[in-house]
Amino acid sequence: MLRFLLLSVLVALALAEDRPEPRYLENAGERVVGGEVARPNSWPWQISLQYLSGSSYYHTCGGSLIRTRWVMTAAHCVDTQRTWRVVLGDHDIYTHEGTEQYMSVSAVYIHPQWNSNNVAGGYDIALLRLSSDASLNSKVQLATLPPSGQVLPNNNPCYITGWGRTQTGGQLSSKLKQAYLPVVDYQTCSSSSWWGSTVKSTMVCAGGYNESGCQGDSGGPLNCQVSGKYVVHGVTSFVSSQGCNTYRKPTVFTRVSAYISWISGIIG
Repeated sequence: MLRFLLLSVLVALALAEDRPEPRYLENAGERVVGGEVARPNSWPWQISLQYLSGSSYYHTCGGSLIRTRWVMTAAHCVDTQRTWRVVLGDHDIYTHEGTEQYMSVSAVYIHPQWNSNNVAGGYDIALLRLSSDASLNSKVQLATLPPSGQVLPNNNPCYITGWGRTQTGGQLSSKLKQAYLPVVDYQTCSSSSWWGSTVKSTMVCAGGYNESGCQGDSGGPLNCQVSGKYVVHGVTSFVSSQGCNTYRKPTVFTRVSAYISWISGIIG
């Protein structure tokens, strides 16, 4: 029996080496590896999603403010029952800087086809309704979403942003970081030497080279430059179990343009 179990483990390991399993970004050992600290509030739609434990709130994921009362994040960030809050206008999550707005979450809408046991199946998107309207100012702005169905070309310039870990097993970055991750088109990303069939056409790949590690938290935005402005084209979803900055295993995002009608149906 023991020998059989060992063989099973070895087979599983061999399979894992050939086809790295997707792994949620907040569970991966590395989050922000490389990148740089962003200029404070230069991504004014970026939010920190936090959960209540004891009497304190703790950062767990990112997200994007898309309406004054609505935040977009990843389904896997909010598919457990917790008390959530959203912090807007933040830069250093461990310091109160006076620019923050703290909002409780009154409702969570997870895509009905999301399956927490199959991240590679897609649908890793959720909407959070805030208990009150955000006050828009120079530090807090709404994200621009793409038109339905828009797919960006290979190497389109994008930035991922988040407060993720700065090294394997390390601490969260206290200050918001950004990293340049150009788009890898679907044809390339779904080829057998890249992600293969794990990646679906409803996803966006970005990065995939050692110099552009996987930065940022699950749920946070992939901010892509389109016609001179930044548009949130992705919701950070998963990375390779071999590590964030694994060659030819770019960070995978939920493609926002594939879900515009679903978003509109909920937020009106």
